[in-house]
Amino acid sequence: MKLLMFDTEYFWYETFRKNLEQADDAENEERIEDTAVVFIHSEAEDENRRNKVLKSAVSNLKWYLNKVGKERIVLHSFAHLSSSNSSPEFAMEIITDIKEKLASKGIDVRTTPFGYFSEFSIHVRGESLAKVFKEI
Repeated sequence: MKLLMFDTEYFWYETFRKNLEQADDAENEERIEDTAVVFIHSEAEDENRRNKVLKSAVSNLKWYLNKVGKERIVLHSFAHLSSSNSSPEFAMEIITDIKEKLASKGIDVRTTPFGYFSEFSIHVRGESLAKVFKEI
């Protein structure tokens, strides 16, 4: 799994086009202020180490939120951080599980619609920790 984490002033997205037929229908537009945004890429090998990946992802995201002083996070599936891709079903399930684990700890968690290309705008802060990449 790859995590590309940003400390943002805002993240705006709008669904553009469905790219997975099995995805739920969604037409969303949302602007989320003062949030961490994470581009998540799940890899084929993650399917065989699901529990370890889930635990490590949640731990890393909690660490990042603490470092940047945020209580809100946006999880965005982004299948462009590696040449290895998990199945879409696994990617959707692991993002849902990460969301549930973080929410159970009192974190405000949002997700962009899975299975869609989205148009987005992001204002990333300038500090060094405003941009962090993690490989799990």
